[in-house]
Amino acid sequence: MNSQIQQKLKTIYHMLFEMAMGNLTFRIQGETDNNQLDELITMLNTTATKMELVISHLDHINPHYTYQDLVQTTIILDKNFMIKSFSKNLPTLLGYNPAKLLELDFREILAKQSIPLWDTIKAAASNNKTVSATVQFIFSTQSQHLVPSHCTVTRLLYSNRIIISTITTIFQDILPETIAKPNATNQQQSDAVLIQNVHTYILKNLENPLPSTNELSKMFNVNEYKLKDAFRHFFNTSIYQFIDCG
Repeated sequence: MNSQIQQKLKTIYHMLFEMAMGNLTFRIQGETDNNQLDELITMLNTTATKMELVISHLDHINPHYTYQDLVQTTIILDKNFMIKSFSKNLPTLLGYNPAKLLELDFREILAKQSIPLWDTIKAAASNNKTVSATVQFIFSTQSQHLVPSHCTVTRLLYSNRIIISTITTIFQDILPETIAKPNATNQQQSDAVLIQNVHTYILKNLENPLPSTNELSKMFNVNEYKLKDAFRHFFNTSIYQFIDCG
């Protein structure tokens, strides 16, 4: 089995997982030299599109994400791991003035819990000219919100530059913004979307230590008390008891 087909199969498994978790915006791009695999990819893409269309018309159900929720960024570091360049959406994602990001130590935009992981990768990158890693970092915005992001860290061939590519899902309430003063029903639906996103994050990161409720509240841009109260309302247990029962 060639590497292209292996990679496509991994992408198919990834798409199936995302669909199972309620993310119907994931699509597989590109063709292979295997007709059966291409037919399967087309079928999956078509199915996801149809499901997204049907669910969007059911007033009592909201899809987990929209296309606008997925943000891709690229960061270029020099040999000292200082930021030398970045894609235009990074300042928006992190709430920084672009000029302040230039020449900033990459570790300065990481949350404290991701710094030990970064130090390990940095040490490997200093000794290995072909280093490549796929990890989850948690970024810290200028307003101290936490943003989990899946990242690939790669050193360029024949260069000291390091490329960090990220894909970030921005968790947000997708109720219509035109509602000026939500009534009790809409407020409960809004809380349901919030807790649905928290629940999804927990299940997708079971192999990692669970952040504190204070850190989770920053990730999801919500008051810590409201987060704990809403989670208990919908699951009849605390966040940590939910994890222990799982």
